[in-house]
Amino acid sequence: MRCVSVLVASLMLGGCALDPFVTVFGETYTGYAGNWLIEDNVDPITGIAVPSARILTIRSSSASLDFFAKPATMQLTCSGKDPVIKFAYDFKVGSSINSIFGYRFDERPGQDTINARFLQGAKSVVIEDRATVAKFIKDMEGANKLVVRTRSFNAGRSVTEFDVSGSVQPVQRAFASCPFELPPA
Repeated sequence: MRCVSVLVASLMLGGCALDPFVTVFGETYTGYAGNWLIEDNVDPITGIAVPSARILTIRSSSASLDFFAKPATMQLTCSGKDPVIKFAYDFKVGSSINSIFGYRFDERPGQDTINARFLQGAKSVVIEDRATVAKFIKDMEGANKLVVRTRSFNAGRSVTEFDVSGSVQPVQRAFASCPFELPPA
């Protein structure tokens, strides 16, 4: 049932074309760790493993939309040798020109404005700065809930909540080919 839910949400988010690398026809699902879907894919061009961990939520809303919750995903993966965290939405969340991104784990202090890039199309946000990724992963240690907020002149405010409990194994698997040092506590 979870695989069907993830497939439907992925199709709704518009990230899948009929390419064996990005569809269920070419992916190798290692399985679930709590709510996390762990994937072990091999790039069809380079033959290099591209593991990732993904989590789906339907607890996402935007001030510029109706009152219905919308799906969103968070994906941990490597881009070459660099760790990346990607958030994908079913609605516009902003552009790099006029938007900010913040997050909070559980009831811990939040990070109001972090170094994140809004992708063209305004429906995805990536954290690709190695130090910012490391801080995010350190902040996630032992957490159960992640709240992500974007604010934008052109897309309003959006808030998304993810259940990130049990993140240790997904983090280890997703970043196996692009390790990094966590900041001290």
